[in-house]
Amino acid sequence: MPRRVMTGKVVSDKMDKTVTVLVERRLMHPVYKKFIRQSKRFLAHDEDNLCRINDRVSIIEAPPRSRRKRWEVLADTLQSATRARDDAPAAASDAGAGATPDAAPDAATSA
Repeated sequence: MPRRVMTGKVVSDKMDKTVTVLVERRLMHPVYKKFIRQSKRFLAHDEDNLCRINDRVSIIEAPPRSRRKRWEVLADTLQSATRARDDAPAAASDAGAGATPDAAPDAATSA
């Protein structure tokens, strides 16, 4: 039987090598035919403690590691999350380089 894969948001990373992932799914109400959001929290194993709060990660079913932990964070989603986190400060510093407060008075005095 194939192992299930789900995607969710990390809501807690306070434990060592464990993250709490909130998985939301939408299902239709059987009578009213309105879509309802249901959510469930899963404990997932994060071997290198790379996940941070608000990261979008995929988790896959795994053999039990503890009483409640039966999921693992997929490595490929971790790489993309850490790559995005590493790129964000560089982009922010590049955007702010041209707008330094010292540059504005120099431009005004030379004109």
